Amino acid sequence: MRRMFILLLGLLGVASFAAQAEETTGHDMSSMPASWSKPVEIAMLVYPGFTALDLAGPQYAFGNIMGAKVHIVSRTMEPVTSDTGLTIMPTATYDQVPETVDVLFVPGGALSTIAAIRDPELIAFVRSRGLKARYVTSVCTGSLVLGAAGLLDGYEATSHWLTMDVLPDFGAKPVRKRVVRDRNRITGGGVTAGIDFGLTVVAELRDKTYAQAVQLLAEYAPEPPFKAGTPDEAPPEVTQLLRDMFMGFDEQAREVIQQARQRTQNGPQ
Repeated sequence: MRRMFILLLGLLGVASFAAQAEETTGHDMSSMPASWSKPVEIAMLVYPGFTALDLAGPQYAFGNIMGAKVHIVSRTMEPVTSDTGLTIMPTATYDQVPETVDVLFVPGGALSTIAAIRDPELIAFVRSRGLKARYVTSVCTGSLVLGAAGLLDGYEATSHWLTMDVLPDFGAKPVRKRVVRDRNRITGGGVTAGIDFGLTVVAELRDKTYAQAVQLLAEYAPEPPFKAGTPDEAPPEVTQLLRDMFMGFDEQAREVIQQARQRTQNGPQ
């Protein structure tokens, strides 16, 4: 119980709050494992039109890691607007992010992801950091960006259910799961899978107890009002509605993949 109390104090206010709590409450903070506060560098990419919830779930989890420095990365420091109109302020540009990070993370989107794949500078950044990162990660169609950067060749990965069939074109082996880990590649499925993904990465960077405390702090115990979260569970007419809405997305993705992968193969290794 004391260990959990110490952890929650740290999560709510990171290390400085924990230190203040030790002074004001008399709780001995020395029992907190040193591994819980060791430095971690995390780079979370954003680009115009990215899916906000792809970023928000993992960022909540990462932001509750004591000792972590979370970079919200974009080409410039200008505000970046998501698919739903939520605007995010970057904290670093491509050249301001350390050459070696513990976690490289890429969120997904729809046509915005296609635009991201067409962006040579964005793909070059993802590849350069991904080649050296301790963990290379994504949520939703962010895995297509990793694939375009040549970072999923021969790796199992997942994506949004609408784009699973495209993954082989990006060099990946598709696996339909909420979170897929293959060596140091960790990918999450569509949108809300980002919370499961974030907790998985927290457990990797810290431990199971720490990740469970983050989950409890978030009160993450989903009970959705409808059983329609996968194409197998949703009514057929609902699944078809979304398939029709995104008709042609796969073809557009395949059109840009070869050009992007050619650039990565010809660029710096």
